[in-house]
Amino acid sequence: MNKKDLLIGFIIGIFTALLGSYLFVTFFTRFDISTGIQTIKQQGYMGKVITIGTVLDLAVFWLLLKRNEEMKARGIILAVIVLAISTLFI
Repeated sequence: MNKKDLLIGFIIGIFTALLGSYLFVTFFTRFDISTGIQTIKQQGYMGKVITIGTVLDLAVFWLLLKRNEEMKARGIILAVIVLAISTLFI
């Protein structure tokens, strides 16, 4: 059960970061999502946008801790670590 909860937390963390990145591109740039992603990638800011997207993971992490779902919260932390390492190579 623990590994399943960890995997669920990891998937939630990745999905939340993608959602945060999507919201950032749609609300804070003048481009639509496909043009915005291409422009951001060409300018070399993709890692920064992914990092901004992980801010939503903080709220999900706090919510999971309040609900005493600690293994899912660990999955969120694992997702943030994976995303942070991946931004080094993007």
